[in-house]
Amino acid sequence: MTLLTILIDGLAYGMVLFVLASGLSVTLGLMNFVNLAHGAFAMVGGYVTVVLMQRYGVHFLWTLPAAFLTAAAAGYVLERTLYRPMYAKSHLDQVVFSIGLVFMAVAAMKYVMGSQQQIISLPEWLRGRFDVFGVSIGRYRFFVFVLCGLLALTLHFVFSRTRFGSRLRAAVDDARVARGLGIPVNGLFAITFAVGSGLAGFGGALGIELLGLDPTFPLKFMIYFLIVVTVGGTTTITGPFLAAMLLGVADVMGKYLIPQAGAFIIYALMVALLLLRPEGLFSRSRS
Repeated sequence: MTLLTILIDGLAYGMVLFVLASGLSVTLGLMNFVNLAHGAFAMVGGYVTVVLMQRYGVHFLWTLPAAFLTAAAAGYVLERTLYRPMYAKSHLDQVVFSIGLVFMAVAAMKYVMGSQQQIISLPEWLRGRFDVFGVSIGRYRFFVFVLCGLLALTLHFVFSRTRFGSRLRAAVDDARVARGLGIPVNGLFAITFAVGSGLAGFGGALGIELLGLDPTFPLKFMIYFLIVVTVGGTTTITGPFLAAMLLGVADVMGKYLIPQAGAFIIYALMVALLLLRPEGLFSRSRS
């Protein structure tokens, strides 16, 4: 396998990491809420895809919006009922609360779906590889790369260039003043949390083929979500995107070229980047 092929596989892997972590970046960076249960919403999206494909024969592409909407609906309901009282709590309280939700979600999914690894059958046109100028590219990885790239551009536009994004930033900076200006702060937070949860579900559905899926998914990949958000920073979408690309490529290249190093490479890269940029790659400088 050539270095260029490994690079493309790493970028596709990084794209999935970005989609999975972007929702956490939204809730942590824009809402200042530490939600370590973010991976549970990704797991929900993944299992929605598995159930729809295996039991009802739904085409893979149609399961992707279903995974997004189901996870978003779950996020909206939980934000209204469980998460909202935690906004005023300390970050430690939020961490303990959300970790508790993770273990509850893992236990519930293991009871309902069993503990085995889930497998899906992709459409024929997404299987195998094709050659471009002598470079072998996986069809599914290329599909993920293009789709997630478009999603990243859309998120950047929505949160940095639209009225919704500016109102959300105003609500986070000073909720009392924002309410005085007529901004529906509670509604904005609910929608934002739902979108973040939906993105996790969407990423969970896309990641079944690349990452695998079982009830321990939220625990296995929690550290990856945190690495992407920590290294990329929480003030922009661009930072987590670039961090996910770097970490995805480093992880895949390390496993192919230096398999004995295991996961050491990705953690070494994280430490090096945080030593150079403690507040993240694209964090705003503090005056």
